[in-house]
Amino acid sequence: MTNRENEERNSWCLLFAWMIAIAATLIALFVGEILGQAPCNLCWFQRVFMFPLAIILGIAAFRADSSVRFYALPLVGLGAAIAAFHTLIYFGLVEQAITPCARTGPSCAGDAMTILGTVPLPLASLLAFAAIGSLLFLCRPGVYR
Repeated sequence: MTNRENEERNSWCLLFAWMIAIAATLIALFVGEILGQAPCNLCWFQRVFMFPLAIILGIAAFRADSSVRFYALPLVGLGAAIAAFHTLIYFGLVEQAITPCARTGPSCAGDAMTILGTVPLPLASLLAFAAIGSLLFLCRPGVYR
């Protein structure tokens, strides 16, 4: 593969990763701010790792900076780990060692916390982190413009 082909692939990978991060951020803000559904503790921690990705990946996509993977992948990994744990709790595969959804606070167990009534938000978050991570792994470091 030529250097030009690597640059083009990196640009597309970064653009798609950024678009996923933007979509996940906008969906989280829509659910929280427009629909008025307060996020639980684990949802907050997932947002802590997703929201910066929308900014970091946007800058990297604009600059075609494939080295972004070295500082974005830790955010992706930590966010994905929290989302995976949250998904396991949601489906009842793991007992709640901590209380992500307080009895008096918000809960992720209702139908209101799904996308189109089918995909639970923790699973959607996990899929977004996994897609971003996969795209970042496709970027070849050391290929600069």
